[in-house]
Amino acid sequence: MNIPPERPGDPALADLAGLRAGAEAACASGKWATRRPVESVRLGGCEVLRVAPLCAARGRVLHFHGGGYRLGMPEMDCPFAEALADACGVEVLLPRYRLAPEHPFPAGLNDGLAAFDAMPADVPRLLSGASAGGGIAAASASLRSGEAAGLMLHSAWLDLSVTAPSYDSNAESDPLFSRTSAEDASALYLQGANPAHPLASPLLADPAGFPPTLISVGSGEVLIDDARAMAERLGDKARLLEVSGMDHVAVTRDAEAPGAVEVFAATCAFIQQLLDRTS
Repeated sequence: MNIPPERPGDPALADLAGLRAGAEAACASGKWATRRPVESVRLGGCEVLRVAPLCAARGRVLHFHGGGYRLGMPEMDCPFAEALADACGVEVLLPRYRLAPEHPFPAGLNDGLAAFDAMPADVPRLLSGASAGGGIAAASASLRSGEAAGLMLHSAWLDLSVTAPSYDSNAESDPLFSRTSAEDASALYLQGANPAHPLASPLLADPAGFPPTLISVGSGEVLIDDARAMAERLGDKARLLEVSGMDHVAVTRDAEAPGAVEVFAATCAFIQQLLDRTS
């Protein structure tokens, strides 16, 4: 599958710039601090935050943060990454991929692929993502068939057409994502690209190229239709975990949030099973 060429984007408007500045300030205040230092390294030309386990790494997980392709930073998911590293004995790498609208599709995907390709392959490599980061992880998995040992999708945004019925049926039960925000984010990221391109909407990618996949989602999320449709397309390669009362990307946002403990345990079990199979 060919990746479209990169294109110049548009500058971020004041409201988006303000949200980013607020996240930077929260990061500087220590909101997403970890128990031990996180190392900044470069992989394939992309800055990546490296969270090392307390033992020799049994595997490596490349994890993409969410934010609708236009917000977010890898620091936000560092506490989740540290917990995963400690529980599973894996090294977790979090790319600082380029964001829209300054860098529209496929810039962020290219960053992720460059980081994945530069990861040492001495141990199994897995892909992971939350929300929009799940879209990048899934698209990367479809392009690196046979190279990724597994894929983990948490509240993943997999169809940028924003046409799923759950945007309406779950509008009242999802306080963190909506049809309006999805339409705005999709437009900023695509900037005229076809939302049906399988690298923009990996729900439409060839399922044959995907590795074993864990899909988690809250039953009240607007993205539950994306999760169910992906699980159906992947068939026996996928495990779908629907959690009642769980908000969007709870497992990466707050370890104590409803549903987060269940999803984290399932994620660890999934990783351990894959690593045991390849050891």
